[in-house]
Amino acid sequence: MLDKKQKSDYDLLGKTNRIVEQTIITGNIVCAADLRLDGELIGDITCEGKIVLGPKSKVEGNITCKNIDIEGKFNGKLVVEELLGIKKSAKISGEVIVGKLAIEPGAIFEASCEMKSK
Repeated sequence: MLDKKQKSDYDLLGKTNRIVEQTIITGNIVCAADLRLDGELIGDITCEGKIVLGPKSKVEGNITCKNIDIEGKFNGKLVVEELLGIKKSAKISGEVIVGKLAIEPGAIFEASCEMKSK
């Protein structure tokens, strides 16, 4: 039998999953590495790394992650362990639970927000 080695954080360093524009996914995404989404997702994302939702992205569902930057549209429940960065082109609606929050002027934020300390 072959022994499976546990992957360290260094094995995932510099690796990013990417979903490009004009891609539509219906379903859930679970990833250990970072994720950049420029397409559309109807479903949930669970990510141990950082997520970037590009300016043309659209997500309908729930997201749980460590850090996230949002430039596109998000509707659902968002749970961020550390930092949520909302860029000026973003439109957020739903429920948000974060550690830290940064919102650029011009962003649309129509969500309930709870900030948790460690």
